[in-house]
Amino acid sequence: MRDVLDELTKRWESGEKVGMGTVVATFRSAPRPPGAAMLVTADGEAVGSVSGGCVESAVYQEATEVLEGDEPRLRRYGVSDDDAFAVGLTCGGILDVFVERVDRETFPELDAVAESVRAEEPVAVVTVVEHPDESRIGGHLLVWRDRTSGGLGSRRLDDAVVDDARGMLASGRSGVIEYGPEGQRRGEGLRVFVNSFEPPPRMLVFGAIDFAAAMARMGAFLGYRVTVCDARPVFATHSRFPGVDDVVVDWPHRYLAAEAEAGRLDERTAVMVLTHDPKFDVPVLEVALRQGLGYVGAMGSRRTHDDRVRRLREQGLTEEELAKLASPIGLDLGARTPEETAVSIAAELIALRWGGRGVRLSEIAGPIHHHP
Repeated sequence: MRDVLDELTKRWESGEKVGMGTVVATFRSAPRPPGAAMLVTADGEAVGSVSGGCVESAVYQEATEVLEGDEPRLRRYGVSDDDAFAVGLTCGGILDVFVERVDRETFPELDAVAESVRAEEPVAVVTVVEHPDESRIGGHLLVWRDRTSGGLGSRRLDDAVVDDARGMLASGRSGVIEYGPEGQRRGEGLRVFVNSFEPPPRMLVFGAIDFAAAMARMGAFLGYRVTVCDARPVFATHSRFPGVDDVVVDWPHRYLAAEAEAGRLDERTAVMVLTHDPKFDVPVLEVALRQGLGYVGAMGSRRTHDDRVRRLREQGLTEEELAKLASPIGLDLGARTPEETAVSIAAELIALRWGGRGVRLSEIAGPIHHHP
């Protein structure tokens, strides 16, 4: 829902009714992840996508029927269906899509969701997508780290869901959880979809050089909140890095240590050290490799890498900590230009996140998508 939230909120604020299809579960090579959404407006406009084009027409029809007064419903699309090719999902995947009407009556808390997302405050939206009592399908519960709003029909169910939703929110995961009708842990018949809205992950690029400018653009394209940091004020300027969220003039290691102490780094954070200067890169890598971050990479030749590792060992880093360092940075794509190098680094980030091997898909067999 994040990708259509602005349009959805605008329609909601104006009092319009909108049909919304949301991917709640995927199997095999499904093209969009849980949380992907498509809106259908009262005037017939479609916004967003649930499958990259494969089943949009089928979901469009379902959303139109819901807009006209039909009840919310859960639909499955995939190659196991007799009409799989008719709806177009020929990629081998399966999608579960929940279709509901969204307006001030059915989702009165939507403005609170939008406000939290804009403020980068983590929030999870829990929706009942399957229940023996059809009147409870489509109920919403909002879960923050310190409070809740709304309800799913019973206190017992809300209590069970809140604990699980906070666990998923902490890890940034979205997905379906199954319970008994009143929230029994060992039961079935009730399914809720937890849609987690965590703030964007951070990408910290150290070294205000041309490679950093390309990497910053790539990071923003991938959905990161990008910061460029360099101790040299003549190079670390907003005019050299337009569109970057933050440009910081500070010693890299000092800035990174302050961010860690303030709790603004986590296991999703990516750090790129592009400084090419031991007095900058060794101190910041010493801090970064001790933080449990998602990715720490450093640019340089193999000779530079060997010298850098030697210096880090002298600072007391263990072999386990050094093993977290991606250096030389990126995948072997033959990259030369700053833009090509940024693609190489981004490819390594994606491969590490999903367990990919970085080889040509045409040369291997088996599933295209990985599930680490």
